[in-house]
Amino acid sequence: MEIEVKFRVDFNSARRAIESLGATFIREEIQEDVYLSVPLPELLRVRRISNLNRSFMTYKRIADPGRNEEFDEVEVEVGDFETTLEILRRLGFKEDVWVKKRRLVYRLGKVTFELSEVEGLGGFLDIEVISDDIDEAKRKIWDTARKLGLSEKDVEPRLYQELIREMEKKK
Repeated sequence: MEIEVKFRVDFNSARRAIESLGATFIREEIQEDVYLSVPLPELLRVRRISNLNRSFMTYKRIADPGRNEEFDEVEVEVGDFETTLEILRRLGFKEDVWVKKRRLVYRLGKVTFELSEVEGLGGFLDIEVISDDIDEAKRKIWDTARKLGLSEKDVEPRLYQELIREMEKKK
């Protein structure tokens, strides 16, 4: 089970704070996500990581749709981003939202940090632990968040596609 909490952050301040904890930098990714229209609590996404020349198709089921913290996830690498999207279109899936972001990935023990600068939305930090022990994973996440100066008020419970839709409605 993937347990994560997403926080709204200042990208550069969060990067300095993560590095000050001694987290190891893993990689930088330039991501382009296409979320397809499926009913919540399920998500279907095709992701292109352009700077690594890799693409993935991901299915997620949100365990608690009100909190967006626990995900059952299945992911497969696909050979071609555009062809994968075309197959899904032909099967009747509609593109819902495109999300573009720059993501820095760090690791500290069993905790993964995904620091993202999302086009049009700003900075976000996902603190993630993969574990079968949900309570222990949440403790690790919140202990780490507090060390970074983050609290419940900094949590962003909405999914990126929800935030993009809200932004587009305001235009």
